[in-house]
Amino acid sequence: MYARIDLSQTNYEIAPFYKRIGNPNPKVLETIYNAYCVHKKFKSVMPIFSEEYYDEKNNVLGYYDKDILVAFSLIRCYNNKNAEAVQFAWDYKKPRLQLGIKSLQNECALYKKRGFDYLYLGEADPYKLKIDGFEILGPRTGAK
Repeated sequence: MYARIDLSQTNYEIAPFYKRIGNPNPKVLETIYNAYCVHKKFKSVMPIFSEEYYDEKNNVLGYYDKDILVAFSLIRCYNNKNAEAVQFAWDYKKPRLQLGIKSLQNECALYKKRGFDYLYLGEADPYKLKIDGFEILGPRTGAK
């Protein structure tokens, strides 16, 4: 099942430990992504192609522990009202940081401030249920 967040139903604050990465280093991001996939023990992994980091419709948001990049999100902006959290990854060296939840709350605050209506999440993973405005997307009901 696929999900989204209705940003009008959220009231999160922008996190002080994030910044937009304007000129991402794919090798650094790949190291974080690899650690994330290994930690999660994914049986099948879709690669992230370097070009995705530089696509003008995508934003790369970095999350930091002190001055060290430990996580990132790749966000796709389809238009000025709808964005998708395409990929999140972190190195899991400090699980107490709870970056899965905190990054998503930050992204809600950022995109709401920018006037977006929805942040699409892909699959409805259990931890995402904790986010205000969480909605399961329904089926198509006829031709329009």
